[in-house]
Amino acid sequence: MTDRSGPFDLTPCADPNVSFASSAEARDGLRTACQDHPSIAQFHTIGESEEGRPIDAVVLGRGKRHVSLIAGNHADEPVGPETLRSVIRAVLDHPDRFEGLLERFTFFIVPHTNPDGEHRNRPWIEAWPDVRAYLRHVSRDLPGRDLEFGFPSMRAENEAVSTFLKPHAPFDLHASLHGMSVSEGALLLINRPWTYRSKDLQDGYRHASAEAGLDMHDHNRKGEKGFFWIDPGIQTTPRGEAMRSYFRSIGDDDMASRFHDSSMEMVMGWGGDPLCLVTELPLWVLTDGPASVAASDHPHCPVRYEAFRDRFAHLRHRDVSDHDDAVADLLNTFSLEPLPPSVAMRLQLTALSLALETVA
Repeated sequence: MTDRSGPFDLTPCADPNVSFASSAEARDGLRTACQDHPSIAQFHTIGESEEGRPIDAVVLGRGKRHVSLIAGNHADEPVGPETLRSVIRAVLDHPDRFEGLLERFTFFIVPHTNPDGEHRNRPWIEAWPDVRAYLRHVSRDLPGRDLEFGFPSMRAENEAVSTFLKPHAPFDLHASLHGMSVSEGALLLINRPWTYRSKDLQDGYRHASAEAGLDMHDHNRKGEKGFFWIDPGIQTTPRGEAMRSYFRSIGDDDMASRFHDSSMEMVMGWGGDPLCLVTELPLWVLTDGPASVAASDHPHCPVRYEAFRDRFAHLRHRDVSDHDDAVADLLNTFSLEPLPPSVAMRLQLTALSLALETVA
């Protein structure tokens, strides 16, 4: 992958041996690293989850430009929290290497916003890349409980994050690191005010994905639920307001009421002109499927993925042993390749590095 060495490059933070640690396992190491570098890092416990687990945050740097980085809103997407923990550890292990970054920016980082959800997903995370373990144990919050659409205060976790971040607004950059269970490639979401100002970011991310052997997950949703197509694999960030409008338009007022604002809307609402990003990288890459759903027949529509997703979703949370034939048939019909966490982490760090260059 191309060396992006420069004053705002975070890709050296990528851990080639990344494993999915829990927040509890990572906590003491992060706190100690911050305590060893008090001039550039402060460790905070910003609140507790609904079930009483601590929610931790780190302030890193001393620059005038403020950056908010969060992960874990969807706790079945474990790469993002590892990426943010790796940033903290790597920067504090080698502060001289990142001196320019620390002088220009101050980072407000919540590595995992959802420790309860993380705990519920541990059985399959520890067994990854076992698809059957994922199907049996995956846990995801439904609308009305979804932290990404719960800002500023739907749940205790939302309130802890918003209370921590708000005094430091306005922000120059906000990123919420996400993922997908399965996709045809990489996807990057950018808030609409920055779509025409972030060409280098978009081009750089596509180039890095291609170098990693990953296609772009191209899906033109034509504005549905606030997702507007920009380029192959690049869309606008989702909006709670658009979600509410969508469900009201189909007569589902109850579902509409379950969507609060996204973290991107919240940060934008605090003023300034923040660039907002959502990274979306798969746990498994869908590499092949029936010729009858070849993507080339449907430009900007991942029909192979949609055919797979419908069958995959039907098997989630079920006793896989009772549906073993269905699982075997699915995995024989479609080809899945696990995306190494180190590759996904490096691509997330590439997106963040390009975003820092853009706002700088």
